[in-house]
Amino acid sequence: MSFRETAAAYPVSAPPALSPAEVFAQVRDREESLSRLLMAFVCSGLFFMLFPGTFLGVWNLLQISGRESVASISPAWLQAHGHAQVFGWVGSFILGIGFYSIPKLRGGARGSFGGAWLCWVLWTVGAAMRWAANVYSWQWRVLLPLSASLELIAFLIFFRAVSGHRAQESGKQRLEPWIWVVVSASTGLFLVLLTNLVGCFNVALRGSTPAFTHVFDQRYLALLAWGFLVPFVWGFSAKWMAVFLGLKTPRTKFLIAALATNWIGLAIALFGLVFAGGFLLILGTGLAIAAIRVFEPAINEPKTRGVHTSFPVFIRMAYVWLVVAGVLGVAASRWDTSGGIWGASRHALTVGFVSIMILSVGQRVLPAFAGMRILWSTQLMFLAGFLLTLGCATRVVCEVLAYQGYATWAWRVLPVSALTELSALTLFAINMMGTFILQPTHSVKEPMVARIAEAAWYPKSEWTTALPRNKL
Repeated sequence: MSFRETAAAYPVSAPPALSPAEVFAQVRDREESLSRLLMAFVCSGLFFMLFPGTFLGVWNLLQISGRESVASISPAWLQAHGHAQVFGWVGSFILGIGFYSIPKLRGGARGSFGGAWLCWVLWTVGAAMRWAANVYSWQWRVLLPLSASLELIAFLIFFRAVSGHRAQESGKQRLEPWIWVVVSASTGLFLVLLTNLVGCFNVALRGSTPAFTHVFDQRYLALLAWGFLVPFVWGFSAKWMAVFLGLKTPRTKFLIAALATNWIGLAIALFGLVFAGGFLLILGTGLAIAAIRVFEPAINEPKTRGVHTSFPVFIRMAYVWLVVAGVLGVAASRWDTSGGIWGASRHALTVGFVSIMILSVGQRVLPAFAGMRILWSTQLMFLAGFLLTLGCATRVVCEVLAYQGYATWAWRVLPVSALTELSALTLFAINMMGTFILQPTHSVKEPMVARIAEAAWYPKSEWTTALPRNKL
């Protein structure tokens, strides 16, 4: 019997087609699972932001201001504060949004959610373990390498999920330029995690305290700031700001030039030529601003529905802070004598640039991602942004004046700046939790079932491309 005759004699029935209601139920369940995953990352990030991060930072600054010396506080405590803020808060937000945006996860691939939840557990435990080891010095020779290993493994899980996405999945043969910037930032995060792992093992084997040495820490912080945080914000700015602010399409060549200039400047600075490297970092920042068109007039109305109308102002203000951070970095390489200018530069970047961007864009996109919710309070959004900007400005100015010995009164103002920033971040956390807890979800509606039914004959991996995407 031929193959054709055999096939005719033993027909194989096709799997039954899903009804529109079944397709609707699967899409809804998948969106709810994604929302729960995202909210887990965001909630753990908010916890790290407030308690291990900001509260410890305020305490550190109170101790420094009371004794008028940065040497009065343990370097391990300072590094615990920074690690909680960057990895516990910012890192958790990035991983959560990244997992939410992966088409592979949206396609309902078996095991995808398990890997994402494992990443959340490892990342959260690793960040908490690092903070505890630095603050309490309990079994730190074991906990430091272990925490760094857990964070690196968590990132590799995330990277494996992201690398499963190909340009062909979205119908495009080439990745867009903004994606290459985010890939560059992901590479920077990988290098940061490797550096952190090497530093933790070195301290565990040879150190007398759970703190990185000063020289190593300075280079590590530069890589963290300009190799990871800055390119990540540039990438997502190139993706979202044209829509959010009503700007023209980003200049692709300028964006790639900014990225290349930034990495060259960072490499030069890491090799000890801080002054020259700093100038290249400022040049890269200028190219990125020109590429994204941040300060150019809008050609369309900004997308401020559901958020405070000051949203575009704070976005542009964040980029002003990035320029300030670069200028202070160059100045510090020439005139810093006590760490004050360096500290002000890092604060302008991490709080003025990164944190203000998170408070602005985060309250713009996270409610929509978490079940199409509406932001709980636009007034709290404005107040948080205003207080954070005020606190950052006070901190940057007074840190230079106090640490450098230019004005003794600045020591008394520094605690006020810390409490102002704490108030801002607390309001941000309250607004986000109010959004998650008090605001209802607005998932896919029943009238859309007919449109979903049109996609029922597509493969599962293509359902979401046939469905209307969440409109931010």
